[in-house]
Amino acid sequence: MLFISQKIRNIRLKNNFYNEFDIARIKTSERTDDYRTPFQIDRDRIIHSSEFRRLQGKTQVFLPGEYDFYRTRLTHSIEVAQIGRSICNFLKSKEKKILNEEYFIDPDLVESICLAHDLGHPPFGHAGERTLNQLMKKYGGFEGNGQTLRLVTKVFYRDDDHYRGMNPTRAFLDGILKYKATFSDFKNPYNHFVYDDANQYITFVFDNKSYKRKLNSPEKLNEFQSIECQIMDWADDTAYAINDLVDSISGGFITIEKLSKWKMTKDLSDHQNLIIEEIIDWIKTGKYKLKFGTKIGEFVAACSLKERKTFMDKATNRYKYQLMIPLDIVEKVKTYKRISIELVFRSAALHQIEFKGDSMIEKLFKMLETNYVTRLGKYQLLPDFNDKLIRNEKDKKARARMVCDYISGATDSYALRMYRRIFDTEYSSLTDLV
Repeated sequence: MLFISQKIRNIRLKNNFYNEFDIARIKTSERTDDYRTPFQIDRDRIIHSSEFRRLQGKTQVFLPGEYDFYRTRLTHSIEVAQIGRSICNFLKSKEKKILNEEYFIDPDLVESICLAHDLGHPPFGHAGERTLNQLMKKYGGFEGNGQTLRLVTKVFYRDDDHYRGMNPTRAFLDGILKYKATFSDFKNPYNHFVYDDANQYITFVFDNKSYKRKLNSPEKLNEFQSIECQIMDWADDTAYAINDLVDSISGGFITIEKLSKWKMTKDLSDHQNLIIEEIIDWIKTGKYKLKFGTKIGEFVAACSLKERKTFMDKATNRYKYQLMIPLDIVEKVKTYKRISIELVFRSAALHQIEFKGDSMIEKLFKMLETNYVTRLGKYQLLPDFNDKLIRNEKDKKARARMVCDYISGATDSYALRMYRRIFDTEYSSLTDLV
């Protein structure tokens, strides 16, 4: 038995890129040996969570169910995870002076980070995120990435007695921290923060209470990312810059006529004009899906590593490298995003959907705030578990955060049903309360 345990441990640590510091968990784990690596365990805990399953019903750009080919937050997260793994494999094959068979960026770790990166996003996309942030200002704000951190550290696998979280490894936790500055680090943050009670997890990530002496501004904190976080960020950019355009063209939101008119009214560089002409040609020939698909491979192959020195280098290798992307590729991604923003996200059709989602979230939040936060009202407006959890909490801010957890965790369709059940006098179904 001792021999088997030692063999499993050797398999788990044979990648010298990582050490005991990286695989340490927030709480001492009861699991001593496993056929999986610590990072595979993190990935499996994400996949088997109800929070991950709910992403299938959350908006990426277009409402789930509007068409059967639109991406949801779930399919987007799966695509980001595949791109993240591909980047790891590509870098291992390309950067032979840095990486090798016993020293490489773990694709299982990057996959788990990518699968988790959008867990905290609420129903109705970024519009829902902005609305919840405004409603939660006096309670510490709301941010999709901050909510992801809260989910994996406190909300996952909770029971009647307490919040448990998924007890992630340090490397995984660091990887999902696209932002490390807290709400109170800013005067009036719009986004790009974690919640104030996250300081304990930032301290755990660095194992160093004096990290703010090195990273002495919110901007520096947010820019200081592990290599796995950088890969996730580029994989995310790649996925939504390309695939949002594909969905928009397929759904008729972007046409040759609209692209041509947009191009004529904008002051674009020669490179940007060529990018637009390329897309127009792809639509004309009906090959836009195939052509955009090849861009994923192009953006993966654009990655390289640059060594750097940081104050964390004695503890871990995860900050020693910076992910480098050529400027022309970065400009192409920015142009793709700009097309989506100006032709799709700012369209009347999308704004109407956003307005409807904003209105529902606002009314639901204010109704629950009145009954559970400013005072504990007589109505049980939430399922038994959530109602009991909130009523047992004495702190008003903590109750507001639990209300926010409930709303942000809802799928688009569940939020709509809840809204109709409470505010629509002609809607009488009781079967969807549980």
